[in-house]
Amino acid sequence: MGLFSTIMSKIFGHAEAATPSATAAPAAAAAPAAAPVDVDAVLSGLAANAGQPLNYKTSIVDLLKLLGLDSSLQSRKELAGELHYSGSTDDTATMNVWLIKQVYAELAKNGGKVPADWTH
Repeated sequence: MGLFSTIMSKIFGHAEAATPSATAAPAAAAAPAAAPVDVDAVLSGLAANAGQPLNYKTSIVDLLKLLGLDSSLQSRKELAGELHYSGSTDDTATMNVWLIKQVYAELAKNGGKVPADWTH
């Protein structure tokens, strides 16, 4: 499993844990379509319990820390490759800015509800 898949699993998994399961619905009720995952709400909830201030909205390092994932340069370079970053991974500042925006854009493409200003 790639790092982006792990990020998505952590965020979407927390959202699923916070909503009642479909088995709790009455048998006569039709199963609702999967609602978009409110990424901001999930991450805000995690940040409230993080024990340290984390700027996860604009920092890929802080987002990875918030999710309990490896935030090392090597890990971020692997994520950049996975998401098809075409710039130099030696220019870490530029890469990190691209990564955080791309991660949120990819989450939005995969069923996440992400504030528009997080992806631009």
